[in-house]
Amino acid sequence: MSNEIVEIRAPAEQEEGTRSQLLRWLKAPGEPVSAHEPLIELETDKVTVEVAAPVSGVLAEVLKGEREEVAPGEVLGRIATGAEPRRAAPQAPQAPAPEARAGATAAAAPAAGALLSPAVRRMLAERGLDPSQVCGTGPGGRITVDDVIGAAAHGLAPASAPPARAEPPGIAVRRVAHSAVRRRIAARMVESLLHTAPHVTNVFEVDLTAVLAHRERHRQPFAERGVPLTLSAYFVRAAVAAIEEVPEANSRWSEEALEIYQTVNFGIGTAAPEGLVAPVLRGAQTLDLEQTAQGIDTLVRRAREGRLAPEDVRGGTFTMSNHGVSGSLIATPIILFPGQAAILGVGKLEKRAAVVQHGDAERIEIRPRCYATLTIDHRVMDGVRANRFMQVFAERLGLWSE
Repeated sequence: MSNEIVEIRAPAEQEEGTRSQLLRWLKAPGEPVSAHEPLIELETDKVTVEVAAPVSGVLAEVLKGEREEVAPGEVLGRIATGAEPRRAAPQAPQAPAPEARAGATAAAAPAAGALLSPAVRRMLAERGLDPSQVCGTGPGGRITVDDVIGAAAHGLAPASAPPARAEPPGIAVRRVAHSAVRRRIAARMVESLLHTAPHVTNVFEVDLTAVLAHRERHRQPFAERGVPLTLSAYFVRAAVAAIEEVPEANSRWSEEALEIYQTVNFGIGTAAPEGLVAPVLRGAQTLDLEQTAQGIDTLVRRAREGRLAPEDVRGGTFTMSNHGVSGSLIATPIILFPGQAAILGVGKLEKRAAVVQHGDAERIEIRPRCYATLTIDHRVMDGVRANRFMQVFAERLGLWSE
């Protein structure tokens, strides 16, 4: 069979402003690969995705190392379709002296440093070694766990490190490296709050008596159809009604004009293994309560199981953070997502004493209530329009009648 070189490329479709980082290679150069077999893990600021091998063959070349930034459509490596798998050279029974290992490092360092597995990376950090100090004996010069152990046993000096931050006596520090997702979340928070959009937040209290009564009547029928009826579904429906009244909430600011989206792609803030993500319920304005509940359940399960695809988090126009599920009463300001003008926050549901009007009389009753916030880009909306949004949202929930 004749050799053919096939390029391995990063996904070309990527939301504007989203960055990718090569998390790890699942194969080393010289190893056989099968078509459609996961070959690379890419980490974006939203999800981790796998890049599959486009053809069967042998991984011939790696062009991007772990933790390097990756552009959409960039060539990451190459596969030789007709090549024989490379056999790793047998290891010598005794590790070479430190001088010999150091001499071999110069040639092996670039490839070895670019192919560190999570276990090897952790062991290097624990022993204070730099990858350039260790000669890799794995396929394609990859550093193995045994290589790190051997280097430490032969007394290689720890890599030079920046001066440690002064800590109070007797207090130990455990360092946890930032993931690409966490770094990007932090950068977006700073960018959104300090450099992009002037944030303003209003706070309303919402009575959920009618919603809870409706949910009690319909939860079992929904469950029999395989649909969990959560409060989030009601919040989405009420927010869509508020967007119909105040369409600026579903828009983005540009220097030339206010761009109002004609579709409500509703982001659902969800705690996932890699951090907070907002999978998108598309076309929320066309859905009824049951379809909304079904869509939310599907997205949340994918997020919590780490199975979100790039298209699941792309193209949101408005977002909700139901932070009350973890006990928070009010969170403000919630940071706006890029390309969005508003984000809704819903706090913890509590039974509270409330003054309730009955005709001409007033009574104090115990009612299920929560705080809701709307954080806005103040360039897009003023306080009057933001308050109108929240009035519609609160009234829709307080008088629920579907």
